Amino acid sequence: MFTGLIQEIGRVVRFDRQEKSVEIDVATEVIDTTELIIGESIAVDGVCLTVTSCSNKQFTVTAGDETLARTTLGTWKLHTSVNIERALQMGDRLGGHMVLGHIDGVGSVQSHRQEEANCVIVVNMDNTMLRYVVKKGSISIDGISLTVNTVDKQGVSVALIPHTVNETTLAKKEIGALVNIEVDIIGKYVETLLKGYKSSC
Repeated sequence: MFTGLIQEIGRVVRFDRQEKSVEIDVATEVIDTTELIIGESIAVDGVCLTVTSCSNKQFTVTAGDETLARTTLGTWKLHTSVNIERALQMGDRLGGHMVLGHIDGVGSVQSHRQEEANCVIVVNMDNTMLRYVVKKGSISIDGISLTVNTVDKQGVSVALIPHTVNETTLAKKEIGALVNIEVDIIGKYVETLLKGYKSSC
């Protein structure tokens, strides 16, 4: 589990596409890779991946067909900048919201504009994800825990404070760029529980 508070912008330094998977090396500067444990989970652009090896200032992850199909990971290439967050430890502060790293789908950046000190970004997504989104609720975009400013039939808008602009990749995305979306898990649990309730009535 993660919080959506990005610890570092890393960089893809190897992208080895195989028949049904891809192996990726990510370079870091802030995260101490000597503390990483083989087999631990790490979020890269919001995607929960498993560390398969690590060395000084670099770690390796592998992704299979399902991950490649559901996320933006298949579009990465050498030098792609990615948001990194290590998994939450028991006793850590939950500063963002509960993020699982299980991507619900891919959205696209429709626009970004400056409003006073904040950068407002509009992201389009389909109804399979929008049905779980509420105004002032939480959403994870490329692994970043954000508050939904507005929501309509096409997508959502979020406001990035200067710290988020500087410490994540989202404000640097071009119009049309694809982003990983994870909706708040609470909405999906509620829907499942209500389905069970209705079927028993």
